[in-house]
Amino acid sequence: MTTETITADAAGTWKLGDLTVNRLGFGAMRLTGSAAFHLGTASDRERSLAVLRKAVELGVNHIDTAAFYFSALRSANELINSALAPYGDDLVIVTKVGPYRDYSGEWATPARPDQLRGHVEENLRQLGRDHLDVVNLRRLEQDSVAEHFGALADLRAAGLIRHLGISGIEPKHLAEAQEIAPVVCVQNRYALGRPDPEGDELLRLCGESGIAFVPFFAVAGSGGARGAADTHDDAVLAVASAHGVSPAQIRLAWSLHQGAHVLAIPGTGNPDHVVDNVAAGGLRLTDDELSRLGASHRS
Repeated sequence: MTTETITADAAGTWKLGDLTVNRLGFGAMRLTGSAAFHLGTASDRERSLAVLRKAVELGVNHIDTAAFYFSALRSANELINSALAPYGDDLVIVTKVGPYRDYSGEWATPARPDQLRGHVEENLRQLGRDHLDVVNLRRLEQDSVAEHFGALADLRAAGLIRHLGISGIEPKHLAEAQEIAPVVCVQNRYALGRPDPEGDELLRLCGESGIAFVPFFAVAGSGGARGAADTHDDAVLAVASAHGVSPAQIRLAWSLHQGAHVLAIPGTGNPDHVVDNVAAGGLRLTDDELSRLGASHRS
């Protein structure tokens, strides 16, 4: 498969509210180091800036980030600001709030509803924006999201946020949030080879409501925040071989094939991997290939 000329629009587009994005986007978590947060070694700054510029050059116009994406020396938001500001009119930057890390990098008490404005303003400051395109509330085990999501809805009404999403949820939380304000996206962990009946249900519900479903760790799989797993089942390896691509590209392509409302946000700190990830948006899997891959997801 030739990857040099494939751009992000090959995957098609979707709307986050009134904002049109290519379905193949970019996740900023891995910009800061060899693994997320404080788990690896800090990245080379110029290399990380090059990754962002290459992604946008290839048509990526949906970047997912957060103020708590930082390592000992690097901040994802600062890198995005430095590499891409002044931002293009079509670039959509999605952030998330709720979790909190102190300056040493350790996880601290998540934000109360009345503290979310501070989280939003920190993202605004770091990104150099006067409003945030989309903000996801990341649920952290609370049974109800009403107070937190309601606080973000107030900030949306005040003009600090354009659209709202929700992350790390169960189906009941989506219904709860929709009673408060429009939801444009759901961001949950969801990956090939990881049976997830609840995720399947959310995928279906989002499709019925015209809400974007944005899986994270779609490539990393069981590796999670520490990076991509280096083992793949036979079906993934066979389909990758048939297309002459990597298993990671097949994982991304499978995600995108789960519905026109599914967006991919693969992250990397390697400019060459950006090219490969974007090229995955141009892969077209057959019904037989999807059936073989889906068997490992369901088992």
